[in-house]
Amino acid sequence: MPPALQNPFLLWFLLSVALAVLCYFTMRRELRVRATLYGSFLLACIVAMWPPYGKDDTPGKIHLGLDLKGGIHLVLQVVTDDALNATVDDAVSAARTQATAKGITVGAIHRLDATSFAVEGVEPARVKDMRDILHDYFRSPEWDLREPGEARFLVKMTDSYVNQVRDRTVKEAIRTLERRVNQLGVAEPIIAQHGARGDQILVQLPGVTDVEQAKRVISTTAQLSLQMVEDSAGSRESLLDKTQGKVPDNMEVVQGPGREPGQPEFYLVRKEAVITGRDLKNARAGVDGQTNSPDVNFSLNPVGADKFKRETGRSVGKRLAIVLDHSVISAPTIHSQIGAEGQITGRFSTQEADELAKNLRAGALPATLKYLQQLTVGASLGRDSIRQGIVAAGMGMAFLAIFMILYYRLSGVNAIVALAANLLILLGAMAYTGATLTLPGIAGVILTVGVGVDTNVLVFERIREELRNGKTVKAAINNGFDRVWMTILDTHATALIAAAFLFQFGTGPVKGFAVTLVMGLIANIFASYFVSRFIFEWVLGHRKAATLSI
Repeated sequence: MPPALQNPFLLWFLLSVALAVLCYFTMRRELRVRATLYGSFLLACIVAMWPPYGKDDTPGKIHLGLDLKGGIHLVLQVVTDDALNATVDDAVSAARTQATAKGITVGAIHRLDATSFAVEGVEPARVKDMRDILHDYFRSPEWDLREPGEARFLVKMTDSYVNQVRDRTVKEAIRTLERRVNQLGVAEPIIAQHGARGDQILVQLPGVTDVEQAKRVISTTAQLSLQMVEDSAGSRESLLDKTQGKVPDNMEVVQGPGREPGQPEFYLVRKEAVITGRDLKNARAGVDGQTNSPDVNFSLNPVGADKFKRETGRSVGKRLAIVLDHSVISAPTIHSQIGAEGQITGRFSTQEADELAKNLRAGALPATLKYLQQLTVGASLGRDSIRQGIVAAGMGMAFLAIFMILYYRLSGVNAIVALAANLLILLGAMAYTGATLTLPGIAGVILTVGVGVDTNVLVFERIREELRNGKTVKAAINNGFDRVWMTILDTHATALIAAAFLFQFGTGPVKGFAVTLVMGLIANIFASYFVSRFIFEWVLGHRKAATLSI
């Protein structure tokens, strides 16, 4: 085929022009316009599925769902308590910063649980000042501030704010997963909120065969932070001995690899990070020029670069821990001020460095994900499903064709042509809209065929009745179609309403059925009424028949 005809719109236009010319010379005047419009519409559906427009998942083809193409089906639970803990930790950090800035001595500011924190041991003379700070920052619809005792404050998230954070966390996780899956190059993935509580995510990756790689890319939290190191030791106990057995409120202990392989190192780091993954502008895998080992190079946005430059400038000689998912990757010493670019080194393989760079570019997950369900569908099973679906549809069409021709004679051929047009429109619409065909969707296609036959039976029986009442063939056809029009609309409208509810409230397989049913019902109105009527009128235009084979 010439390259110019690879353009679907150009091909459709040329075919439509040829059809219009053919209709002009072969049809009566009153049929030409309808024949051209109907034919052009059907040609558009054919062009949508025309094979030259690429292979596999290129546009213009019908996308196959997981059950037909094979792939991975996952149900993940978002541990939203992680996001609540992070929100409270940010509030604790803000309260501690303000107290320090105002010169207020506080015994402790610490998180009590996932939704609250306490301020204790405020010096008596500054209780009012601390109260004013907390009022300014936490007296809002999002926080509930209480004063249960002398020099003690309790700050708790309101129920509405808790629900808001949970919902936002799930939506952020979905957006992050979408960016990560896009980097895998998966065509037509499904990533959606799932479950009655709304804290689950449904992930379907058609065509994916490497399950372990997909799970690593999906579930790695990739929460990056660079935190100043105060001290380190070969064991947690040795580290705590240096702090009198207690970790300061503004510090935390994080584990990482030691100098010797297999030996851990424990780091006492500041909770408040110098920069986090939110400050990244880009990340890419590379090779360390000194050690020739894989690394990840990153660049910072202007805000992050300014913070990084300021902190490293006043911390020369100190160690900076690179913390990924609450584990220290490395803790290099700062030799000079660092600007907008940096390097993450560790004991990476090339694949690990590449996956880390991709995850950092896609963004960190706001919370941990837990696997609730995992299902792998093989490609061969999908092919078997397609073959069985085609066989079922083909057998159904064959039996219907035999019945319609035996019962309605030549008018049955009209019904078969209308059914073929119905299927053509349905599949063309799925190709144009990018809808995904699933196994339940094939059931919807077969049901559409049955509805189409039912519509033809209504029309044909009405035409028979008109002929028995002595009407001419032309009058019987006109009355037959006109008098069942409202019945056809009523039945299709009620079915469309039911399909709309299935789509709105159903899960993946049910939605696949609903999509094909909706498209099939709309296509059936056009094919069974307008196309079928046009065929009758075209036949009558070629021969003035006194009888009708029905």
